[in-house]
Amino acid sequence: MNSVYFSEEHDLFRTSLKDFLQKEVVPHIEKWEKTGTIDRFIWKKFGEMGFFGISYPEAYGGLNLDLFYTVILLEELQKIKSSGFAAAIWAHAYLAMTHLNAEGDERIKKDYLVPSIAGEKIGALCISEPFGGSDVAGMKTTAVKNGDAYIINGSKTFITNGVYADYYIVAAKTDPNLGNKGISIFLMDTASKGVSATKLDKLGWRASDTAEIAFDNVEVPVANLMGVEGKGFSYIMQHFALERLIMAINAHARAEYAIDYTIDYMSHREAFGMKISKFQALRHTLVEHATEVEHCKVFNYAAVARLDKGEYVVKEATMAKLKSTKVADETIYSCLQMLGGYGYMEEYPLARLFRDSRLGPIGGGTSEILKEILGKMIIDNQNYEPAVK
Repeated sequence: MNSVYFSEEHDLFRTSLKDFLQKEVVPHIEKWEKTGTIDRFIWKKFGEMGFFGISYPEAYGGLNLDLFYTVILLEELQKIKSSGFAAAIWAHAYLAMTHLNAEGDERIKKDYLVPSIAGEKIGALCISEPFGGSDVAGMKTTAVKNGDAYIINGSKTFITNGVYADYYIVAAKTDPNLGNKGISIFLMDTASKGVSATKLDKLGWRASDTAEIAFDNVEVPVANLMGVEGKGFSYIMQHFALERLIMAINAHARAEYAIDYTIDYMSHREAFGMKISKFQALRHTLVEHATEVEHCKVFNYAAVARLDKGEYVVKEATMAKLKSTKVADETIYSCLQMLGGYGYMEEYPLARLFRDSRLGPIGGGTSEILKEILGKMIIDNQNYEPAVK
């Protein structure tokens, strides 16, 4: 099945990536999980290896490769016992940088996209707000034009890379009276006067920094408006398809990792004079989960293939995230149970995986919000169209 999407070059890339992660990342994971701080050197190494530029144009230092190289990166990042580290990497490469590439002008791409691909600058996407969550259209942050600058006031929360980023991609209302048609996107340096970030304490994703950010009369040059004023909501919605597919791929990959680890554990663990891999109840449960995960993976790959061709797959991406994150949670819950008391111990990967996985049905749009979106598309025949820059 995988050969439909993955060539020999893809396989070589996966092998090289695995080797890199084991040598350069895994030895530091426990430290980063404890401190909640990912050392800057690893960003530079990712940049040197070209991992941040996989899908970006060669003109800016990228590799311009198909999306299945991105799939490989996402899958392997889920198998090194830190979804928090994985989140920091993909939030930079596929949330912040996606906007730089899609809406940024040549100056912005030269000054921000190029160093982002090189791992010299870290970005964060700032959309969610306190008490707003998935309600993007209801955001309160404002951007008021004043001469050659916009004055931004408001706050954002649950922002991955929010503390240690060098720049933010900020969504704000340039015309609060127009609802979602009054939202615009801005590039903001984190060193700007009036910016403050507070680190949040989380259940999982401990290695990544997640912040609440406040903007107090922050001046952003008019030149840092990205795309067209008032088109921000359309840009956000368009890129949500990629974000949701990313989270779907993350989900099926971590569920696969949980299953593989559990099968290996069961093949060594004995109870009542036999390997627990021979217990029918456990075997049947594991097979059911493996079947669900494989269904998700096949669907996710098909959606990625369509997105890679330029198709607008908002419905399929939403379905992928909704289903895959639920399946991952259920699978990892069962796998932890099969390890018994050891599953509850932090020295085994299932405890952390269980905590990390729980963000799947929440981040990037809660499952409840996704069901509402799908309800509008499937029942009410509402269509979503790509943004036009």
